[in-house]
Amino acid sequence: MKRILYILLSIILLCSLLVLYLPSGCQPEQETGFNLYGIDPLTLDPAVAGEITSHQYITQLFSGLVCLDDNLEPVPDIAQSWQVSDNGKTYTFYLRGDVSFHDGRGVKAEDFKYSWQRACDPTTGSLTAATYLGDIIGVKEVIAGEAEEISGVRVIDDYTLEVTIDAPKSYFLSKLAYSTAFVVDRANVESGGEWWRNPNGTGPFKLSQWEVESLLVLERSELYYGELAGVNFVAFHLWAGVPMYLYETGEIDVTDVYIHYIDRVSDEAGPFYRELAIVPELSLYYIGFNAAQPPFDDVNIRRAFSQAIDKDKLVSLIFRDMLLSADGILPPGMPGYNENLSRLDYDVNRARELVAASSYGDVSELPPITITTAGWGGLISQGLEAIIYEWQQSLGVEVKVRQIEPQRFLYHLKQEKDEMFYTGWIADYPHPQDFLEVLFYSDSDNNYGEYSDPEIDALLETAGVEQDSNLSLALYQQAEQKLVEDAGCLPLWFGQNYILVKPYIKGYELNPMGLAMLSSVSVEPR
Repeated sequence: MKRILYILLSIILLCSLLVLYLPSGCQPEQETGFNLYGIDPLTLDPAVAGEITSHQYITQLFSGLVCLDDNLEPVPDIAQSWQVSDNGKTYTFYLRGDVSFHDGRGVKAEDFKYSWQRACDPTTGSLTAATYLGDIIGVKEVIAGEAEEISGVRVIDDYTLEVTIDAPKSYFLSKLAYSTAFVVDRANVESGGEWWRNPNGTGPFKLSQWEVESLLVLERSELYYGELAGVNFVAFHLWAGVPMYLYETGEIDVTDVYIHYIDRVSDEAGPFYRELAIVPELSLYYIGFNAAQPPFDDVNIRRAFSQAIDKDKLVSLIFRDMLLSADGILPPGMPGYNENLSRLDYDVNRARELVAASSYGDVSELPPITITTAGWGGLISQGLEAIIYEWQQSLGVEVKVRQIEPQRFLYHLKQEKDEMFYTGWIADYPHPQDFLEVLFYSDSDNNYGEYSDPEIDALLETAGVEQDSNLSLALYQQAEQKLVEDAGCLPLWFGQNYILVKPYIKGYELNPMGLAMLSSVSVEPR
């Protein structure tokens, strides 16, 4: 998000669909639209975006060769079809001939080659290109500055693109549904500056207005090659106040539900219960350890900190059971999810024994420990506050907190982290590779904690190219079990989205990655 994927419950408010209301002067009265609560995207550049806030907008404005359907399976988008070679390494994509950018210029195969090479160009500064395009032969050389062209991408003709990857991989097509692989207009990009504030995309909506920290309006693209959006416009009211209050007063149609309101919305006799939807999310919140530096280069210290936290209690008391306690890394609903995973149980006595068995022998010998988190103004989430308190009570360890503004945290965590970091990951596609390899493989760009284990690397490599899906999933499960035993991270909880949707808003559905395709929404007369 998949890209990064990152969410913190206390930081990022998922953009939510809102009502048939717009301030006067924004759109003609006869047009049909709805309003959303939102916050400003950090970027609208598909090659650079790596978090869900920006991704929510980008998926409305841009598109790629494939997209994910309701079952999160890759299906044709700009590519109307494709063929795969017998060895599973060469994909030949046949593009639709009726796709154009919002300015009317037709999209051709050369546009994809340009877009991908730009994403991999070191001067672009993408932190996602290696993750989502890195299977293509020649990508690594472009990223390293050793080549200008991706050798594994070949334009056959205007509407035929040949792509060769380094090994057969079942998840390759799903990666192309992520924004890094979306097509961009070269003239638009080369217009200079922050070109993405006036993007010329191919998606179902085009950007018609963006007033920072105030209003962002998407307008239906009449040139869209798929089914046209069900409304003329969507307005995001940026930083407009408390979403629940806006929902109650009828100014918005959809809102996320946070802990303070759970009693009101779950009351079957109350006014909100019939408007409530609970959507499981393929996400993981976790504490990452800086495994390359003391004290968390010692497995006993990682295990001790893991076993000193009562996750079940925190989920119940702090999060009111709106989240699910995480035993492992793969969330429920993900292929390869292991109900029989052996976790590191909450056990304070065992945690203290592990400290004693470590190279430090006693907590008094530990170096100073700081945990990195995203935020402003010194306010930290209740969950993180409770975790730090438990470490102090159980182990006698004082952990300091260092906050980094969200944009820097999200895109520079690997360089900015302290001894620990508090973060999360949302699936970009429903495959265990998107969690286990992307976050914990030694050479992965998203391995923020710099965890490294040759045995786990070998398991992940074998699982990634194994053509028997059952055997592949079994290998991923082995890798996950070893990661848990080795405390590669401290899994905390899996996400769920609680949302309220007004009855006259139809077709608003969050997928398990926390995203909604706004073009599917319609508004009934009231």
